[in-house]
Amino acid sequence: MKKNDIYLICIILIAAVGLVIFMRIWQRTNDSDSARAVVTIDGQEYGTYPLNKNITEKITQENGEYNLLQIRDGYVEVLEASCRDKICVNHKHIHYQGETIVCLPNKVVVEIVGGEENDIDGATH
Repeated sequence: MKKNDIYLICIILIAAVGLVIFMRIWQRTNDSDSARAVVTIDGQEYGTYPLNKNITEKITQENGEYNLLQIRDGYVEVLEASCRDKICVNHKHIHYQGETIVCLPNKVVVEIVGGEENDIDGATH
């Protein structure tokens, strides 16, 4: 190998590593900006809320039933609900793509769309 061949190989390796780092940063930036919580009531879309803003939204239905949704630091949780069982209130906060919080009595579903992928396939408590 000649001296110039070694220089060429080094330049190509440095460029490849730089490109990989750039793509990782760009992907993380775009994922966090496009992540949002989609709220549906009885199958009808109620609203879409970005995860990069801190929001507290009271989701009120015509019959007076409600769920208090909070988005803070990229995480979504239900703080209060008018349902009896409060399973949605006791649910852990969510932020990964495809995670949901469901309130069956109020027919409210909160789902994360366009967010970060979860590396863990499943977990038990």
